[in-house]
Amino acid sequence: MSLRSIGKYLALARHFSTEAARRTTSTAGSGGTGGVDTLGRRLLSLVYPKRSAVIAINKWKEEGHTLPSKYQLNRMVRELRKNKRFKHALEVCEWMTLQKDIKLVEGDYAVHLDLITKVRGLNSAEKFFEDLPDKMRGQPTCTALLHAYVQNNLVDKAEALVSKMSECGYMRSPLPYNHMMSLYISKGKIDKVPKLFEELEVNTSPDVVTFNLLLTACASENDVETAERVMLQLKKAKVDPDWVTYSTLTNLYIRNASVKNDCLEKAASTLKEMEKRTWRKTRPAYSSLLSLHANMGNVDEVNRIWKKMKDCFRKMSDEEYICMISSLVKLGDFAGVENLYREWESVSGTNDVRVSNLLLTSYVDQGQMEMAENFCNQLVEKGVCLTYTTWELLTRGYLKKSDVKKFLFYFRKAISSVNTWIPDPILVQEAFTVMEKQVHIEGAEQLLVILRNAGHVNTNIYNLFLKTYAAAGKMPLIVAERMKKDNVLPDEETHRLLDLTGKMCVSDVSGVLS
Repeated sequence: MSLRSIGKYLALARHFSTEAARRTTSTAGSGGTGGVDTLGRRLLSLVYPKRSAVIAINKWKEEGHTLPSKYQLNRMVRELRKNKRFKHALEVCEWMTLQKDIKLVEGDYAVHLDLITKVRGLNSAEKFFEDLPDKMRGQPTCTALLHAYVQNNLVDKAEALVSKMSECGYMRSPLPYNHMMSLYISKGKIDKVPKLFEELEVNTSPDVVTFNLLLTACASENDVETAERVMLQLKKAKVDPDWVTYSTLTNLYIRNASVKNDCLEKAASTLKEMEKRTWRKTRPAYSSLLSLHANMGNVDEVNRIWKKMKDCFRKMSDEEYICMISSLVKLGDFAGVENLYREWESVSGTNDVRVSNLLLTSYVDQGQMEMAENFCNQLVEKGVCLTYTTWELLTRGYLKKSDVKKFLFYFRKAISSVNTWIPDPILVQEAFTVMEKQVHIEGAEQLLVILRNAGHVNTNIYNLFLKTYAAAGKMPLIVAERMKKDNVLPDEETHRLLDLTGKMCVSDVSGVLS
């Protein structure tokens, strides 16, 4: 499992560790029922960050309404946070601190600190923590600060804070341990996770998030045996596994199916257990089911889960269409991809280029480059803003076709579509290999110009460039001068190729020299 995948899982795990608590909160306190005008409704209707929650509260008061209780205000803050309206939630918290009749406790300040981190950054959060009265710097606010350090990948600060929390007896909950485990996993420090788990077991009891993180650590090491031992520990601790537990384990089994005979059978079993724990309130689990079934090649199951989702939810999101279409691309169901794309187009209206790129991927995978190009032209006509990924797909498609002219055309477009291009050594290597086979020295010159303009040339690139000339039996012009200008040092291979091409006829492609 890549670190990016781990990061996504960790965010998901944190989300679902609190989801049950959130769901028990009625929306009546924040928005009321029916069309009743409430302060909660007004706060949720602000939408734009520039609008002020404090002005909305003061106006409510000026109109003669009774101000909500602290309990109701906290519910409003929870609803705002759930809707990612962090700035307005913070304004409500700050307003509450100025009210003499509202008595705040540590938990309130912990929420306040978390919101400051999200809205104003870590430095402001640290200052807020330092300015708190001593009696408010307890377990909840320390854990909130620890979470801020984890979000910012600050290992040293997180470890120092945990040490202080341990001295103060604030490590009696699995939450700070889970935070540290997630940090170590995201930073690739997997070796620190087992010891941390041992400390957790001494001071408190692990929860399902703890075990899910242990499984994630196993997945990052591709360690099936240890993952199965973790599952035994989970059962021994009488912790109920959730869908994330089985999703992580299933993914691990699938990745090892080619080397372990029983892994595919185990994956099928854990996938069934996962589906048993998938319902309306765990909606993201459905997308995970789609992806896992696709990875196992279960086209019928992918279609069954999609139908189940449509029966369960009124409307599918763009992300869910992306997941389903990606699954069909992976399964090679290109007709299904096209049909589902047209369906999405008719119901969404967002012009999300990520979805369009999936249909484009389908065309490229089939080698239908003319259809791919026509499709991109249609997108441009519709006003869709094409991205680097779009141009890169066309670039790779034409490279696979060994069409140097169109490869170079779309490669230029791809690089010019981003402020900073992250080099892809494999793509560059493959391109020069095609040009060497075709003895296409003009293409090699143009590719070198593109790479120089992007600021990404090195010794290996110049060597690949020289090999194309050697294959063509031609001598390139002023290579040493160009390398010097680019601050690229020649190696033994460069000197060999320069000596070899130096004995050949001079090329006549000076018109494309950079």
